[in-house]
This record gives sequence, C-alpha cells and structure tokens, in this order.
Amino acid sequence: QVQLVESGGGLVQAGGSLRLSCAASGRAFSNYAAGWFRQAPGKEREFVSNIGWTDTYYADSVKGRFTISRDNAKNTLYLQMNSLKPEDTAVYYCAARSYSGNYRKETEYSYWGQGTQVTVSS
Repeated sequence: QVQLVESGGGLVQAGGSLRLSCAASGRAFSNYAAGWFRQAPGKEREFVSNIGWTDTYYADSVKGRFTISRDNAKNTLYLQMNSLKPEDTAVYYCAARSYSGNYRKETEYSYWGQGTQVTVSS
C-alpha cells in the first residue's frame, strides 16, 4: 500500500501560479501510476491529470496550463499550475493506482490523499 499527503495549496490571484506536491510513503512510489483530481464546491470530483511510467494525460480544461511530474527518488508527485483561473478553485487530491494508462475515473484509483485547497481570486 501507499499513503499520500498533499501540500502546496493556497490563495492566489487569477493569472498566478502554484505548485502542488504529493508525498508518498509505504511501498516504492515508482511502482505506481499517479494522478490529480479536484472537487469544487457543489460539484463532483473531476480528473485533472495523471502520469504513468513516462506517459502523461490532462483534462482539456487544464491542458497547456498545468504540468504533472514525478520524482521517484523523492517519492513525490507534483502539479505545476500556471495561468490560474477562478474556475480552478477546488480541493485538489492526489491518487495512485497500480497500472499506467489513461485512467480518468475516481474508481480506477486505489489510494487517495486528504486533499489541499486551492483558491483563485478574480
């Protein structure tokens, strides 16, 4: 199993940037594909991005603005968010699964962090 803890959220003005981190512990993080989801108030949790062994995938709403990466030596997943918009405001969650691929559904991920709040002001 793997435990996940997100950090790096906060309040930022529209057009600004934030970098989220997700620290993994337990089994070697390199064994897992990982992703980011987000949930805005009153909305369902939605896919943001995921990364496998070398492949990356993005939701259309963040493509070109967000970049996912991982450092297996540090057991850490990152999400660099640039050109932030008020509609990016949400709780952001990292998640992990055993197999790499374009997996975009919550149910396809076995492990979840507690989430970190991102608020973008206009």
